[in-house]
Amino acid sequence: MIQAEKILIKPIVSEKATLAAASHNQYAFKVHPEANAIAVAQAVEHAFKDKKVEVVKVNIINVKPKFKRSRTQRGKMSRKPGYKKALVTLKPGQTIDLI
Repeated sequence: MIQAEKILIKPIVSEKATLAAASHNQYAFKVHPEANAIAVAQAVEHAFKDKKVEVVKVNIINVKPKFKRSRTQRGKMSRKPGYKKALVTLKPGQTIDLI
């Protein structure tokens, strides 16, 4: 089992994630590759226990690696690594300050 402190790697702050946080009360996190939805929910409640947040739902997404072609090295292919992402939905009225 993974420790609760190591499950949440970092929050994902993008335009799409900020819009989801504002409209649907969902927050995106990059999580440990072996984490499941129950462990992510417990880790979020533990990490933000001073705010007393309650997780309603967790969606887990495996983001696939992307291949990029280099412009300068005659078509040499490089790979951006894949990762596991979690969308965490909180109870209405509760927020998390990520920045």
